[in-house]
Amino acid sequence: MVNNSSVKNLIKILIGAAWIDGKIQPEERQYLRKVAEEKGVANEPDIKPWLYELRAVQPEECYLWVGEYLGKNPSQEDYQKLIQAISGLIYSDGEVAIEEAKLLTKLQNLSVEKESTQPVLNGILRKIQKMYRRWVEVQN
Repeated sequence: MVNNSSVKNLIKILIGAAWIDGKIQPEERQYLRKVAEEKGVANEPDIKPWLYELRAVQPEECYLWVGEYLGKNPSQEDYQKLIQAISGLIYSDGEVAIEEAKLLTKLQNLSVEKESTQPVLNGILRKIQKMYRRWVEVQN
C-alpha cells in the first residue's frame, strides 16, 4: 500500500479533471482506474469514493488539489508531470471539453509566472498552448 501523498494528490487531480466537464467518460474512467492501480492507490480510503464515482468532484475542489499538489514554489518537474498526467487523461476519450481546456490553461498561466526561471518548461507549455488553440479553433 502506497502512502505517498503526492501520488494521491495527483490521482485526485486527475479524477477532478475527469469530472470538470460534469461527467466522466468511459475512457476516462478506464484510464483513471488503470493509473490508480499502477500507482498502488486504487484501494486507498481517501481515493476510492472519487475513483469509483461515489462522490462527484466540483471544479473548485480540483483547483484546490492542484494548488496543494504544486505547493508554494513548484519546480519545473512538478508542472511538467502534472501537465503530462492531465493531458493523458484528457486525450483518453478522444475529445477535449472546454472545461478541460480551461483547467490546462489555468495551469499554464500559473507556470508562466515562473517564465524567467524556467525557459525549458515554457517551451513545453507553448507547444501545449498551440495544440489547445488549434483544438479550440476546430471546435468553433
